[in-house]
Amino acid sequence: MTLRSMASVSAISFAVLGAPAFAQLPSSADEVSQESHDNEARQDTVIVTATRREQSLQDVPLAVTAFQQEAMSEKGIVSYDGLARETPGIVLNQPTANFNTITTRGIATNGYGANLQAATAIYINELPISSNGNSTILDPTLFDVERVEVLRGPQGTLFGANSLSGAMRILTKKPNPNKFEASTLVDFGLTDGDAFRQRYNGMVNVPLVSDQLALRVVGFYRDEDGWVDNLGTGINGANSLKAVGGRAHLLWEPSSKFDVGLLIIREDNEPADSGLTNPDRGEFIRFTDRPDLFQSDMTSYNLTANWDLDFATLTSSSNYSKIDGKFIVDLAGTFGGGIPFALDAVGHDENFVQEVRLASADGGNWDWIVGGFYFNKRRDIDYDYRSSQEFLDSRGLTGLPDEYYYRFKGYFDAIESAAFGELTYHFSDRLWATGGLRYTETSVQSHTLAGGYNSNYLAAALLGFTNTALTLTPVAAADGLKVEADNLSYKASVSYKPMDNLTTYASIATGFRSPVANARAGLASGVDPNDIIIPNGADSDTLVSYEVGTKGTFFDRKLTANLAAYYINWEDIQVQANRLSDQAQFATNIGKAVSQGLEFEIGYYPGNGFSLFGNGSLSDTEITDLTDEEAAISGAEEGLQLAMPNFQGAITARYDFTISDKDAFVTATAAYVGDFPAMLPNVPGQPGVPAATFDYTDAYTVVNAQAGVSKDDWKVVAYVENLFDDSSITYVHPEGFLDSRYARLRPQTIGVRVSYEY
Repeated sequence: MTLRSMASVSAISFAVLGAPAFAQLPSSADEVSQESHDNEARQDTVIVTATRREQSLQDVPLAVTAFQQEAMSEKGIVSYDGLARETPGIVLNQPTANFNTITTRGIATNGYGANLQAATAIYINELPISSNGNSTILDPTLFDVERVEVLRGPQGTLFGANSLSGAMRILTKKPNPNKFEASTLVDFGLTDGDAFRQRYNGMVNVPLVSDQLALRVVGFYRDEDGWVDNLGTGINGANSLKAVGGRAHLLWEPSSKFDVGLLIIREDNEPADSGLTNPDRGEFIRFTDRPDLFQSDMTSYNLTANWDLDFATLTSSSNYSKIDGKFIVDLAGTFGGGIPFALDAVGHDENFVQEVRLASADGGNWDWIVGGFYFNKRRDIDYDYRSSQEFLDSRGLTGLPDEYYYRFKGYFDAIESAAFGELTYHFSDRLWATGGLRYTETSVQSHTLAGGYNSNYLAAALLGFTNTALTLTPVAAADGLKVEADNLSYKASVSYKPMDNLTTYASIATGFRSPVANARAGLASGVDPNDIIIPNGADSDTLVSYEVGTKGTFFDRKLTANLAAYYINWEDIQVQANRLSDQAQFATNIGKAVSQGLEFEIGYYPGNGFSLFGNGSLSDTEITDLTDEEAAISGAEEGLQLAMPNFQGAITARYDFTISDKDAFVTATAAYVGDFPAMLPNVPGQPGVPAATFDYTDAYTVVNAQAGVSKDDWKVVAYVENLFDDSSITYVHPEGFLDSRYARLRPQTIGVRVSYEY
């Protein structure tokens, strides 16, 4: 589809239909209560806070998909992959557990982007957990959440610098001071015939002082066998997973006008090895000398207070979090496995986030919100590059204190501060306009600490030296370039309701990402001195999005239909590239790209227990402007499709009925994702030379099915995931240092989920 034809389709779509905020509609509980339950689930009654105030989903002037707990529990959605497959315009790049990058509307040049900030911001309540970049973003538990909101399009005015293409908000349930509550959800499954999966979740809500004070505690534990065999370590089912964590939320409401809550979150996610595979070795086969570890744990403390001042509500949210991550990876693929070469990187983040905002009371012609935001992150990283003692002994290479040939420690400081505001004027109940601004200042600086060392190991090993004493060179302390930027983001929209059951809108919005400082700026390659010198970093990239759409309910609310059309200009694109000789990563900027597309969601509820829901997106994304210099340093090409399929979609069918005195249902979802390039096509520093690692993901369809029965407070759901056992490639790692670079769909999994609510 050409840019011109896509633009024409967008214009026609707006003329016919108008503009949407999208909703994932949860399934009804049973045939008897289907009508009332569906009424609660329809987008004209679902309340979201995507605009930082409570608002009917149908009236939100942007594209939003809202998932609620019941639907997620029934479908077994416990992480980002289930959300992505049922949200139009979203692709999850997940090489392995605990390693996630979300692409929204094609704003990505590959599925990894090491050292770059994620273009889609991820929040747990008020805490941005994607602020640590694209390296190791943990899988948060999705049990006992109020809802998950997926906002598509730039959210720069309300959610800051790194919501370039969108934001995902995981909103947990608050304590209830009025009654005791408890629930549990247990999931037992079998993957690929013999890999056992156990998932346990529980919640207890205890009123401590009636109507005033309550404590809500959530816990979870996951123990899942793997299904990928590692030939190098000799471990079958190497990619097993253990995860444990929970939340404790204390809420005090001394009056109807004031409340304060303390929320503590702890999550520890430990995959035992990567799930990436090498198709040349076998379907679910990988090879490393030791397990690759992408592990992360997070502890977060949040204090949020709300004060009703009658004319407005004042909200203060303070977050302090610690995130520890391991990035331990075999790099021997760089040299075809000829010599041992690996990185043990261990990082520690400390983040402080403060936001204060004042939102006007409902009623009247004017709605407004103003606020301030401050974010401070320090990340400390130990970089330890290793050989192996066996190899060193066999070659007679001496002079190293142990198997590590290059060690250094570093840290960087990142600061973001902003002031923001939005103003809405209601000309009438059917017509309103919104404008928003956010002024942001950012700075980042990297530092290298003294005390480490480098050596000539790589050159000696590659040249076949034997019985040689390696030379150690001390690593000197150094302060990297401090990169600073400021930006003014804006948003404007007009919404019109030609009738009560139909809302349309048109909007323009901007976004940007923080600049990036390369930790090893100016460093030459120790393998090939003529290769690229690492540049200083990457400036902020910017984006302007134009969007129109419509959403409505028809035929006595038996049909919901939502459509959005967008056109995005993306400039000074931040990209991650890899120096070929030693696979050193660096960030830089290249020219411009355009992303344009259509997104739709349709729900049909004819009655008699039947329901049908479909969603999808058509997109046309490509790099449109590129200088020779930009192409040379990055490996990009003009006209290249961005990392987004031209089409993706899902359809769900459901039937609710009764069996004796029990409520029952059967449902199935088929999701299709098209193929797309997983990286830039050429070798950085070698213009026009194709990269040996360049490849596409597979186009695939995955089918999941569930059947359940419930009575009183109990529910039992039997399920099959990946019904036809499709093993398509869903992700290709862009970097050549890995022997195993391909992720596949999880094999067929059958199981049962049992839940109880008190």
